[in-house]
Amino acid sequence: MALDSKEVVWQQSIVSKEKRLQLNRHKSFIIWLTGLSGAGKSTIATNLEFQLHQSGIRTYLLDGDNIRHGLCKDLGFRPEDRQENIRRVSEIAKLFVDAGQVVVTALISPYITDREMARNLVNEDEFVEVYVKCPLYECERRDPKGLYQKARSGMIPNFTGISAPYEEPLAAEVVVESDKQTVEESVKQILGYLREANLL
Repeated sequence: MALDSKEVVWQQSIVSKEKRLQLNRHKSFIIWLTGLSGAGKSTIATNLEFQLHQSGIRTYLLDGDNIRHGLCKDLGFRPEDRQENIRRVSEIAKLFVDAGQVVVTALISPYITDREMARNLVNEDEFVEVYVKCPLYECERRDPKGLYQKARSGMIPNFTGISAPYEEPLAAEVVVESDKQTVEESVKQILGYLREANLL
């Protein structure tokens, strides 16, 4: 039985977010990579986190597949499951921001409303949406996990881009075109934005 909201009280920590930021000596925020399966989100996110780490930034990567191995292994891919998946990841990302760290997420996150929900959990300057843009035909050509082939044959229902929609970001802070740019160029572009925005 779920507890009534009146029975659940937020426990305030003695160590504030500001104190954590002072200790870490950098700002904390979310870098949210979104895009179709096969667009290159995980590869870009992994290399981005490495570059940040090399620069002395405390980071953590929340990859969509990794999350579904544990925290969200009970969820499927229906719209309501996808929404709950993003809600859980968003709440975790918010905790990392409070912990004073930079969290990089790599999730398809196909719905605009879900990404906006994630954005609204933190301050305006603590969320950077990165659209890893790649044409569907190129994602299908790559098909690193063989998922598009299975989706086309009907083996995977509710597959984003085939039998389920992907809503492109309307105003992402960064758009990288992974069919035209190398991983290194994409990471450099994201880092360039972070510096221009005075986040690094």
